[in-house]
Amino acid sequence: MISLKNAIESMIEISQKEMDTFMSFCYKKSFKKKEILSDDDKFIDEVYFIEKGILRVKIIDLEGTEHTTHFAIENQFIADYNAFLTQQKSRYLLEAMENTDVIVLPRKAIEWGYTNMSSGQKLGRLIAEYYFIYMDTRIQNLYTLSPIERYKLMDEIFPKIHNRVPQHMIASYLGITPIHLSRIKKQLL
Repeated sequence: MISLKNAIESMIEISQKEMDTFMSFCYKKSFKKKEILSDDDKFIDEVYFIEKGILRVKIIDLEGTEHTTHFAIENQFIADYNAFLTQQKSRYLLEAMENTDVIVLPRKAIEWGYTNMSSGQKLGRLIAEYYFIYMDTRIQNLYTLSPIERYKLMDEIFPKIHNRVPQHMIASYLGITPIHLSRIKKQLL
C-alpha cells in the first residue's frame, strides 16, 4: 500500500497516526482481465487506487453499444465519482483490461478522512479537482481537436496503451471507428 501512501503524501501533509488509521480502513483487491469491478445500476461505495494494471470505464447506450469514456492506469484514483458522491446508482462499468491490483478506499475510509484528518477535506478536493479537470479537458478535446491530435494526446496521457488495450476500445475512446484508427496509425508511421 506504499503507492497509495506516497500519492496521499504528495498531495497533503498527514501525520503518521492519521495515515495509519486511514489505511486501516483500506484493503487490497485483485481483478482478473475482463473482470468487472463496478457494475452499472449499482450503488457505489468505494473508490479504487490502481497499484498495477489498467481499467476501462465504459457506458452502454440505448442500442446496447459500449462506449469507452475513460481509462485509468497505475497511481490513479478511479470510481464512478458522480454515483459515489450523489449516492445514486451508477451508469458506468469499470472493467479490468489486464490483471489489475487495486487498493479499495471504502466510503467509511473517505468519510473518516473528511472528518478526522487535518487535511482530509483538502485531499478529497484535490482528487475531485484532478478528475474534473481531466474530464472537462477530455470533453473539450473531443470537440476541438482532430482525431489525429486526440490520438497523439492519448499516447501522452496513457503511455504504451496500444500494448495494453484492444484497438476497438482505443477507437471508442477517441470517438472514431476502428478503420479510422488504422488509417491514423498508418499515417503516423
